[in-house]
Amino acid sequence: MAPTDETGQLAPHTAPSGPTPPERPPADGAAVAPPVRMPRWLPRALVLALSLYAVFQLGSWAFHQLTGLLINILIAFFLALAVEPAVSWMASRGVRRGLATALVFLAVMVATAGFVTLLGSMLAGQIIKIVEDFPEYLDSVINWVNGHFHTELRRVDVQEGLLRSDWLRTYVQNSATGVLDVSAQVLGGLFQLLTIALFSFYFAADGPRLRRAICSVLPPARQAEVLRAWEIAVDKTGGYIYSRGLMALISGIAHYILLEALGVPYAPVLAVWVGLVSQFIPTIGTYLAGALPMLVAFTVDPWYALWVLAFVVVYQQFENYMLQPKLTSRTVDIHPAVAFGSVIVGTALLGAVGALIAIPAVATLQAFLGAYVKRYAVTDDPRVQGHRRARPVATTRAWWSGVRQRPAPGAESGAAGRGVAGSSAVAGGPTAGGGPTDGEPTVPGQGVDADGDSDAGSTGRPGGSSS
Repeated sequence: MAPTDETGQLAPHTAPSGPTPPERPPADGAAVAPPVRMPRWLPRALVLALSLYAVFQLGSWAFHQLTGLLINILIAFFLALAVEPAVSWMASRGVRRGLATALVFLAVMVATAGFVTLLGSMLAGQIIKIVEDFPEYLDSVINWVNGHFHTELRRVDVQEGLLRSDWLRTYVQNSATGVLDVSAQVLGGLFQLLTIALFSFYFAADGPRLRRAICSVLPPARQAEVLRAWEIAVDKTGGYIYSRGLMALISGIAHYILLEALGVPYAPVLAVWVGLVSQFIPTIGTYLAGALPMLVAFTVDPWYALWVLAFVVVYQQFENYMLQPKLTSRTVDIHPAVAFGSVIVGTALLGAVGALIAIPAVATLQAFLGAYVKRYAVTDDPRVQGHRRARPVATTRAWWSGVRQRPAPGAESGAAGRGVAGSSAVAGGPTAGGGPTDGEPTVPGQGVDADGDSDAGSTGRPGGSSS
């Protein structure tokens, strides 16, 4: 029976007196691991990593939401750089900078509005003429088909077939439902143009203030670099606009000659349209520029439209591969391959906007980085000019002499020995002329020519002696 104390509870077990025996190790012989504790820095590191991830996600979302606004600001900045020379010229003549900027923008807007109005009236008149003359065009096409293919088509049958066709009904329905989408796109485009014009006006009018604000947060050395980069950007953008204007002039003259030769009406206006649209609207500008002359030429003669199409395609290839690289390399001072590659990269990144500003941006970056690249004088080596390095004449003659003295495979040793001995005798012997002896290899530069004279190699002296 277990012992109890006075209260009736079990008495605690007391260890017997004497030394405490040591603890036995585990049966499997493994050591007992200490308790694992979480490092103190781990919670803070987790919180910091989660915070950085949240900030990154928030910044990425904000950037995607503001991409359109950032692109508009970028376009406005380059437009401000383009009008900067004119504004600075007027400001240097005593005109207030804000008024000078307003006058420049007003002149651009008036010229654009006048051109669009003239072009719109011409286009409306041509469309009305095409609609009125459509029955005659249809009759001529039907007569041509009946005469060549021996058919009996009539205009009434063709018109009824077109009016009762399912694709025409579907096209009308889709056009009616897409009117709202087109209206929304037009309003969005007008708002985008207003935003670009407003930002470009502020950038041009407050250019000195903007430069002063940027330089105020930079040390003096960095301020000089920023001002130099700004000046380079103005020069390169102006050069790019100049090159585009020159290409527009050349394109307009070429298309005017064609349209005038074909007798197409409104040839001067159409030439100006082709020059401006094809040069200042990237990617799709060429197709927009060529569509209107083709439409007007179709009203004169349907075959004239094909002539205009062929000329537009051929001239576009000439401009892309011959004219544009040359003018761009001269005015913007970049290599034609770099200009072509920059346009491709800009189109891939920002679409039409990237194609428009790629060349001045790359030219500015190239000119700015060129000031920090250390250049050295190029060595006078023919390989720099693309020529192979010529072997010296003496070395070539010595090599050819060695080849002539080398015994042919399978020849008798006696004949080889006589040949070598003869060479030594002509050269003055092995001691006098230093010629090769029997069984020794031929030394380059000490052979014998066909006329019996000893070749001295690089020394140029007979007998192979050197001073």
